[in-house]
This record gives sequence, C-alpha cells and structure tokens, in this order.
Amino acid sequence: MKLTSPPAASRSGTRAPAPLGRGAGTEPSGTGLRLSGLTGLSGLSGLSGKERLASLVQRQGVLAVLLLVVLIASFVYPTFATLDNARGVTVQASFLAVVALGMTLVIITGGIDLSVGSVFALGGVLAAWASQGGVVPALLVPLAVCGAIGALNGVLIARAGMAPFIVTLASLLGARGLLLAITDEGATTYLVPKGSAFAELGQGTVWGFGYPILIALALFGAGGLVLQRTSFGQTLFAVGGSSDAATLMGLPVARTRFIVYLLSGLLAGLAGAINAARLSSGVTIVGTGMELDAIAAVVIGGTLLVGGAGSVSGTLWGVLLLAVIQNLINQIGSLNSSYQSVVSGGFLILVVVAQRYLARNRRTV
Repeated sequence: MKLTSPPAASRSGTRAPAPLGRGAGTEPSGTGLRLSGLTGLSGLSGLSGKERLASLVQRQGVLAVLLLVVLIASFVYPTFATLDNARGVTVQASFLAVVALGMTLVIITGGIDLSVGSVFALGGVLAAWASQGGVVPALLVPLAVCGAIGALNGVLIARAGMAPFIVTLASLLGARGLLLAITDEGATTYLVPKGSAFAELGQGTVWGFGYPILIALALFGAGGLVLQRTSFGQTLFAVGGSSDAATLMGLPVARTRFIVYLLSGLLAGLAGAINAARLSSGVTIVGTGMELDAIAAVVIGGTLLVGGAGSVSGTLWGVLLLAVIQNLINQIGSLNSSYQSVVSGGFLILVVVAQRYLARNRRTV
C-alpha cells in the first residue's frame, strides 16, 4: 500500500486560506462579516435576486427619495424649480459635500471624525489670514495645519490604537481653541482682499455655477475612482469589514487608517478655505455642528456606520437631500431652520432602521 502525506493544511490543524480573488468576497461561516471591498460594491454577480435588491436600495435609495422630494417641491413651490435657486442650493451644499467626502472614507474603515467642524472653521480663518500674501499661501497654510491635525488623529488611532471618538473629540476642542487664540476670542476677523485671485476661487462662476460646485464635483469624481478602481479603495472596504481579517491577508491596516484621517483633515481645511474665499472673511462661528451634518449625510447616503460598505455617490445624494430640505423650510417661511435638524434626525433613524433590516435580510438569504 502506498502511503501519502496529508495536505499541509491538515498537518497544521488549520484551514488553508482561500485564494484572494475567489473566496475573499464570501461570507465566512459564523462571523457574519462580508468583505465586500475585495470584490467591490459593484460586483453583484454572486448575489441572489433578494440580495441584489437590498444592495441597490442601500446604495441608491436616497437618490430616489431626493428625486421624489424635488419633484413634489417643484409642483408645490414654483420658486423652487428655478435655476437661481438650484445654484444657491448647490453652492451652499458644496462645502458640506467636501467635508462629507472625507467623512465617507473614515466611516467606511469603521472610524469616525468629530473634529471636521472645528477644522473647517480653523481652515477658513487661516486662509483669510494668509490671503494677504496671495492665493498660494491662502491655500497652503490651512492645508498644512489642518492636514497636521488629521495626521495626528491618524497616528493616535492607527498606531497607538486609541478610540477614534476620544481622539477626534479632543481634536475638535483643540482646533476650536486654536481658532479662538488666533482671533483673540473671536474679536478679530481677518478679511480676504476684494478682487483677489483667492476671492475669485470662492465667488467666481463658470456658466453661472460657482467654482465651489465644480471643485466639489471634481473631488467626488476622484473619490469615486479611488474607491472603485484602486487597490487602496478596496482596502478601505476590507478594513471596515473586518480589520483582523484584513491584517491576516497582509493588508496595510494601520497605514490605511492613517491616510483616511489625513485626507479628512485636508478636505475639511480645503472646504473651510473655499468658504472663507466665498464670504471674503474668516468667520469664527461657522462649522459648529458640521460634523453631525456630515455624519448624517454619509449615513443617509447608504454608508454603514459600522464600516465595510458605502459609496461617495450616496454621500453626494445625502448632502443634496439635506440641502433641499433646508431650502424647502426656507420656502415655507413659517418654519425656522431648527426644523431641519428634526427632519434630518427623522431621515437618519429611518435609514439606520432600513440598513439593519437589509443586513438581516442578507444574512437570512
């Protein structure tokens, strides 16, 4: 009788890992985790009809709601469906959109960034202060400082293993404190020179649409390409789906987390700088609560708060939905802006409940 040695996996007592291309996207038994990032959110070929529908609703449901709200508002309020109103809504939403883009990357990895509102305000003040030297210092100074804050968040979270909530909360307080120190407790307001190239960046238009809109669209286009067409984007999903599994597969988990917090700080600082150019000054009171609006837009857009799934297009629709709601409240006239928080909170609860239902649906298929 010819004796053969057992397979390597049997000798070691462990199961041999599946090839990265085929088995990594499947759901391991007993874990309930799906590394959807390894196959991409667009790869639905291995899903059943019910799973495909659940995935489609999660990713594009907010777009259907947005179109429905816009359609109803256009019939009820004639001034809503005007080009001037559309320009105003989109310009106003562009700053939150840039901040929410960075928040999307962070949340996909399973993190959170509470500092973006204060970093946004700090970026605006620094840009206005540096604008006396021209457009280059007005952009480089806030990007350098805000990027450093994001990098510090990334080091403490990715390398030191500290909780994102605590680290970014501390950064929120620190950035706001630095802002108040620069402006003498808000008594000093730095102005952007009128007619300067930096002011044009926030106030100029192309075909009637402001530069902030075009900048936001360009950034979202780049963000979508990174998420869906690069290995870095797929690593984000894998880290958010299961950081332990991502580590076992040799993915750079710590480096990925560091990069997303760095990008979040850079994008928040850039948004603040462009906002200062639009307002022609570094306003100290802006950005309060902006981190909550960004989180709401990201989650409403279909990104799972626990990480592992999401899209930048969904975040864009979420931002626009919040902006349309705010505009409708203004159109009504008898309601104040506080009702936007009520409506946004209601939408957020509905989305979280829907996400939980869809996730349970997938596990039972």
